Amino acid sequence: MNAGVLRAIGNTPLVELTRIFSDMNFRLYAKLESLNPGGSMKDRPAFRIISQGLESGEISADTVVIESSSGNMGIGLAQACTYLGLRFICVVDPKTTLQNVRLLEAYGAEVNHVTEPDPTTGEYLQARLTRVQDLLASTSHGFWPNQYANTHNAGAHRQTMHEIVTALNGTVDYLFCATSTCGTLRGCAEYVREHKMPTTVVAVDAVGSVIFGGESAKRLVPGHGAAVRPSLYQADLAHECVHVTDLECITGCRRLARLEAILAGGSSGAVIMAIERFRANLSPGAICAAILSDRGERYLDTIYSDEWVGEHFGNVSYLWEGDKERHICMATR
Repeated sequence: MNAGVLRAIGNTPLVELTRIFSDMNFRLYAKLESLNPGGSMKDRPAFRIISQGLESGEISADTVVIESSSGNMGIGLAQACTYLGLRFICVVDPKTTLQNVRLLEAYGAEVNHVTEPDPTTGEYLQARLTRVQDLLASTSHGFWPNQYANTHNAGAHRQTMHEIVTALNGTVDYLFCATSTCGTLRGCAEYVREHKMPTTVVAVDAVGSVIFGGESAKRLVPGHGAAVRPSLYQADLAHECVHVTDLECITGCRRLARLEAILAGGSSGAVIMAIERFRANLSPGAICAAILSDRGERYLDTIYSDEWVGEHFGNVSYLWEGDKERHICMATR
């Protein structure tokens, strides 16, 4: 298959972060998944799932691909489908940003909007999944990638871990990875297990997410955490788990932008703040890798907007020490 632009997926750079924390006695490397052609790590599983479907015959020229997504997976699928000449319907909800909707439409995707949460669970995710099933039932030759359960999602990220290990000459003491579908976490964890690596895998989940046993609560940062534990989850995927609030995501994102000149998305900010919390457990000289999932441009109207932050969190002040941001110090109404 001539994959064109899709051949550019993967082999994203790994850069060392030296300014993000003061008094670092460990080394920290960031995997910049924003440099995939579709702008996020979700390009990897999107292309892999569609490719496997084509190879197995599940997908043909007249197939309609239908998936639920709040953003990045939908954009990755839209990119793959438009290049391969496939019709794609993406089911979104009111939390999906206007920019992501426009990106989906620019790639030629048909955007199907869920306007009300599921009446039983009160969650938009379940409402989106129900809509996917309704569309599949009424569509000839429909195909559901099912990013929440498809093992090709996880399989794509074995390559992500392989790239990290190769770039660091085989030494990765700690891996920090945000969770949502658990595809990235599972793929990386399986690679670590299969290669008998001593790497400590640290999952970064959202406060309000149920993946690692928390109670479901309102979350504002899309693509971080989940209201329903995904089928890809396994109890032994991570050695440690750190839960991060939406406000900490904002802090981490702004730290990255101001101190490392990296404009990254919400889950990347969560990873940075999880490392801040976990750093006391790191041994001196430890080699740490952090997966930064996507681009910050998709969050300019939210995480990087003082007006949006003020609307949701009140008056937020950031404390700086020279050119180093130490932490978020106040959030008052």
